[in-house]
Amino acid sequence: MPKPKTIFVCSACGYESPRWYGKCPSCESWNTLEETAPQAVSAIAPKPQKQRGGTGAQAQKIYEIEAGAQTHEPTGIGEFDRVLGGGIVEGSLMLVGGEPGVGKSTLLLQVCARMARMGKRVLYVTGEESTRQIRLRADRLGVGHEEILVLAENAMDAIEEKLNTIQPDFAVIDSIQTMYRPDLASAPGSVSQVRESAAVLMRYAKTNGCAIILVGHVTKEGAIAGPRVLEHMVDVVLYFEGDYQHEYRLLRAVKNRFGSVNELGMFEMTGEGMMPVENASETLISHRASGASGSVVFCCMEGSRPMLVDLQALAAQSFYAVPRRTVNGADQARVALLLAVLEKRAGLRMYNQDVYVNVAGGLSLSEPAVDLPLCVAVASSLSDSPLPSDLAVMGEVGLTGEIRAITQMERRINECVRLGFRHIMCPADSVKRLHLPEGVELTPVKTLAQAITLLGLRR
Repeated sequence: MPKPKTIFVCSACGYESPRWYGKCPSCESWNTLEETAPQAVSAIAPKPQKQRGGTGAQAQKIYEIEAGAQTHEPTGIGEFDRVLGGGIVEGSLMLVGGEPGVGKSTLLLQVCARMARMGKRVLYVTGEESTRQIRLRADRLGVGHEEILVLAENAMDAIEEKLNTIQPDFAVIDSIQTMYRPDLASAPGSVSQVRESAAVLMRYAKTNGCAIILVGHVTKEGAIAGPRVLEHMVDVVLYFEGDYQHEYRLLRAVKNRFGSVNELGMFEMTGEGMMPVENASETLISHRASGASGSVVFCCMEGSRPMLVDLQALAAQSFYAVPRRTVNGADQARVALLLAVLEKRAGLRMYNQDVYVNVAGGLSLSEPAVDLPLCVAVASSLSDSPLPSDLAVMGEVGLTGEIRAITQMERRINECVRLGFRHIMCPADSVKRLHLPEGVELTPVKTLAQAITLLGLRR
């Protein structure tokens, strides 16, 4: 009996190949070609179309198009609304990704309950759990008596029929990787199934004005599983981040057609569900050790939100041929670069030191303004000199040791002052035309060596 013919499909871009390659010839991603059975060809010839496909719409001048009002419907969960730019937009298609067990389904069930309380018709479609499991979770969250319709189904034809019958105002699909089209031969979760299922939901959302949230699985690299086109199709892409050793969860927007990106919302995982953390800065620095060397407070910007974080560093003499560099919450290559600048431009000996860097609270910092706090924290640990308890540091460091200006200085300073940090070290070029609150003491610096000297961190 001849072996059934198979093809190899790239899970990143959908490229099809008759043989396996280590690297996809189309998107050049490694190890993404998966063996699948080709779609069966129907023996019955398709009927000729009676009319042309498409919508038949005519091209219009842009100023003749009726814009309408784009309104955000607040859900009542402050951190969730902040990330979305004010709330849920009618007819939008949103994608929420995150690791298993991080709390995606819990948060979205709470959102469904809030929408139902506002009189919205809500449908929760689950392809992974039974309706009984959803009811048990709802009882644990205290929303078991809300007007939420629950459907356990993963066939897109049946889901589309139910959507047309129920006509919901808000729907959740948990998850998009479990949905499938019966007319496609591939298995659920494949590139073609995810793409076609998402296309059906997108057409329904745009046609009927129903806001739909898709739950997406993530790969071991942290990206949403399935074709990359999935993130291009939706209006909003949210990532739910969190560490199992921490009780805090972070909701981050990486794409938002109705608001700003890189907004961050913080939640606390409790027995009653996801509780919003309104004052994130106070929470992140509440456990900061006083009088300890290697600890500095830095004000980062997550979208339009200033947040104070505790940046910690530990420098210890190395007994290895190559000193260790262990970084948690920052770019390891950037830390190695800053250590070289510290040695070359500030005169600190780092070649025989193991350096460990940690951002407390599980945050991940990537903006350039974290450079100066990192250098100050390492120098403080190296000299074993604690920094003042009311000091906050921010600034970008160049390869020649200069301190470069950073953005949104006033918002950062106001957040520092609100929490009692009145001594602020910042770039000299950022203090021009600033309206400072009373009692603030600014220390403008131009070079890294000047900052180290002013803080007395030389051994």
